[in-house]
Amino acid sequence: MRRIELAYHLSTREPTQPHGASLLRNPMMDVLQAVKSSGSISGAAREVGLSYRHVWGQLKDWEAALGQGLIFWERGQAARLTPFGEKLLAAERLAQARLGPQLESLRVELERAFQQVLAPEGGEDNAPTLRLYASHDHALNELVDFAAQREGGPALHLDVHFCGSVDAIRALNEGRCNVAGFHAQPFADAGTATARTYRPMLKPGQHKIIGFARRTQGLIVAPGNPMRLRDIHDVARLQARFVNRALGTGTRLLLDELLARAGLMPLDIDGYDHIERSHAAVALAVAGGTADVGLGTEYAARSARLDFVPITDERYLLVGLKRTLDEAPMQRLLQLLRSRAWQTRMAALPGYQPDHCGEVAAMKRLLPWWG
Repeated sequence: MRRIELAYHLSTREPTQPHGASLLRNPMMDVLQAVKSSGSISGAAREVGLSYRHVWGQLKDWEAALGQGLIFWERGQAARLTPFGEKLLAAERLAQARLGPQLESLRVELERAFQQVLAPEGGEDNAPTLRLYASHDHALNELVDFAAQREGGPALHLDVHFCGSVDAIRALNEGRCNVAGFHAQPFADAGTATARTYRPMLKPGQHKIIGFARRTQGLIVAPGNPMRLRDIHDVARLQARFVNRALGTGTRLLLDELLARAGLMPLDIDGYDHIERSHAAVALAVAGGTADVGLGTEYAARSARLDFVPITDERYLLVGLKRTLDEAPMQRLLQLLRSRAWQTRMAALPGYQPDHCGEVAAMKRLLPWWG
């Protein structure tokens, strides 16, 4: 059995990763991804910042070590991965996507640990920390980096732990975090599963909703949408192989709402019990051919170079305790969310728009089924 050794690097530069690279870098996978996207060894060398001779030698060494070919070596032809190379790359990217939220949390925790030692006396290591449990969302990854940059004020360390929306609010109520992140559909009314799930967990005298973003969710499909899927009716009618999210996630709630509105049952969906842990993992399952379609964010689809069929723009919201809103870390978070710089950065992400960003609101203002 092949063994894996994990490593990481310290740097003062912004990361410059080739398209498709993961948080946990591996030179062989980065080169294979670059060959796949560029169609040539010379193009791959430019993409990863190495010489043609070096990349050519690496590929030959890796093939010898693995005992199988990674690319087709055809003079005068575009470079293509072999079926083995395709499977190897797809398996590694999917494994990383499944663990993406945990890897991101580990990266942030390591950066925080080193900053405490390396920062000057009285410097950034003394910056306040907010612990945030949240449904996985790429905009939150961006917010972590943005908050640490001292944009218009002191740095703020966001200690993000990704989990399902329901588990995030439960963690807030149990005192395990300062803020929770969850998402809800604008079409959900008082009788829906969304309302029945969230209403008992949110208390008007105890919680305050904080606006954050609108993001687009829909069907993640292969390039060209070969099955011509338009909605959940088509998924059921054509028995498209589906990939789902786990119980307790907001996306699972969204699927159940769509099924109820369409008069369908979970048994009508081929793959309802096929579970992946993140939007990125759903996208890579479709890209790797183990599923025809999944429900997820536009950002995940575009990042994997897949097609996307929009279904709904949903609100991604934060919720905090009313009694902590005047504390310095919470005030700094609200300041950052309200800044033009942050909202411009969010709007540049595919499938995202600021929505009442940093506004502290009553339940009935941002939750359509409340009241």
